[in-house]
Amino acid sequence: MAITATLVKELREKTNAGMMDCKKALEETQGNFDAAIEWLRVKGLSAASKKAGRVAAEGLVYAESNGKVGVVVEINSETDFVARNDGFKEFVKNIADHVTHSAPTTEILEQAYHKNPSQKVGDLLKETIAKIGENVVVRRAQKYEASATSYVHTYIHGEGKIGVLLEVAAGTATALTAPEFKTFTQDVALHIAAMNPMALSADQVPAEVVSKEKEILKAKNLEQGKKAEMIDKIVEGQIRKFLAESCLVEQAFVKNPDLKVSDYAKETAKKVGTTVEIKKFVRFELGEGIEKKSTDFAAEVAAQVKGH
Repeated sequence: MAITATLVKELREKTNAGMMDCKKALEETQGNFDAAIEWLRVKGLSAASKKAGRVAAEGLVYAESNGKVGVVVEINSETDFVARNDGFKEFVKNIADHVTHSAPTTEILEQAYHKNPSQKVGDLLKETIAKIGENVVVRRAQKYEASATSYVHTYIHGEGKIGVLLEVAAGTATALTAPEFKTFTQDVALHIAAMNPMALSADQVPAEVVSKEKEILKAKNLEQGKKAEMIDKIVEGQIRKFLAESCLVEQAFVKNPDLKVSDYAKETAKKVGTTVEIKKFVRFELGEGIEKKSTDFAAEVAAQVKGH
């Protein structure tokens, strides 16, 4: 039997499976419509597209590094229960491993899967959704590759709630193995997880962010009755404070607030006998920016009762 576009469309409407899955189901069953439905059910794909529409704001942030290459990924699920599932955890590690071995960290689902190049990462995702029974989203990923004189470190906080990826450079390659240098990278990663800096330094804070903050502070000071001729000077001081609190190297070190992070870097540099510089970092917090659907259980029950 010929596999037409109309037949594929009908199967998709019947099963809510993906278009390509419907086409494959018909190919595998020589165009037998009923057998194709059964094939999709056996593969667990008939419900996968329905699940893909549901909000996934739980899950895991996972990071790993060998010192030279480090990755951090966020994979979302609908419930925290599934995030503790071994199958889900294995999928997260497989994605992290794939990112480690692939070049771009965008359009991941379209890439040939590292462990099985005949399969796309998106196919692996569909299989995982079918097995787990919840929507799963590969939300974001980042990868750093160290130079000859830098080290890539990762840190996970709260059983996958926050992940940090960090690159720190030294003046010499031998300094990278010094215990004091390793302690510094771990301490800074922990600090980033705890203090959530906006940027590495003031020059990396977007100009529009500073401009908006100035507007807010100016309006706030006027509201508080500060003299108009003093506003600009007051705001200038407040912006300096804002940047100091928002930028990693200017922040008070979480383990010793008497030191700025930049001061801790200088102390470490003296101990290892060469320069120490934080090159870049990224911090992923699970579910940040995802609008979660909140349910008022009492109101939901009341609405159901009212309907009967």
